[in-house]
Amino acid sequence: MHPFSAGTPLAAPETCMQIHGPRRLAVCYDVVRSVIRVTLHPPDLPGELMTPIQMTTEQNKKHETRTIATKDVYLTLREMILSFELYPGSRITETELADLFQVSRTPVREALLRLENEGYLTIRPKQGCFIKQIDIDELSEYYKVRTALEKAAIEDACNHMPREELERLLKIWDPAKRPKKLSAGAMEEKDESFHIALALGGGNSTLVRYLQDVNDHIRIIRRVDFQDPERIQRTFQEHHEILLAILDREMVKARALMGQHIQRSQDVAKTLTLTQLARKKTHANRFAP
Repeated sequence: MHPFSAGTPLAAPETCMQIHGPRRLAVCYDVVRSVIRVTLHPPDLPGELMTPIQMTTEQNKKHETRTIATKDVYLTLREMILSFELYPGSRITETELADLFQVSRTPVREALLRLENEGYLTIRPKQGCFIKQIDIDELSEYYKVRTALEKAAIEDACNHMPREELERLLKIWDPAKRPKKLSAGAMEEKDESFHIALALGGGNSTLVRYLQDVNDHIRIIRRVDFQDPERIQRTFQEHHEILLAILDREMVKARALMGQHIQRSQDVAKTLTLTQLARKKTHANRFAP
């Protein structure tokens, strides 16, 4: 074995003197220092000198970094659309967004494709990306479909939803235990999870999928319903009443309460959306048409 092979203990000065003689002692220490330096501070190896494991690790890091960047860009853009910071109908480009987020165009492109698939915008080749216009009439049609689906979910829940699950939801939606601070976005997610939970409780997976699809199309208008603390409190109260009716297996009452709940939410959201759009139009940002 070489005197300085990996795993070989370093020789004491007396041993170096015996093996190499006094004239080579300085050389001996130089080699020892080099071994220690390389061991504690290995140099960065270029790609062609990396081991397969090192190369895989580097590739994974790059992939993870790009994935995180894509997710961050997606979430930020989605929030900008839902808050009307990106005004409906406005045009945006990959280059503008890459400059805005200080990232390459790749995560921007991937985020835009995902948003297009979810119906938030339209990508037109050689023209750019256009934020989807808000069509109040179209949204009203989705609300009609939603009402029918939600009432069907109530029937299934009255017939099949376990009492334990209903009692769990009652605790969550107890108006007296409502969190003091809930953002519009957090409340929108909480509200949607309530309605999906009822559909899941009824055991009809097809109904759940249709309801999720409708929610995707009306999410932009549902969020504005929760910018008023009084509306949040009212939603807690209405959800609690619906759950009590289902718990007592009063199907007719529960269906009626759900219909009123959705209609009230739609009316408020529609009014607030039109008001907010007018306000945002007045204070249009650089992306507004």
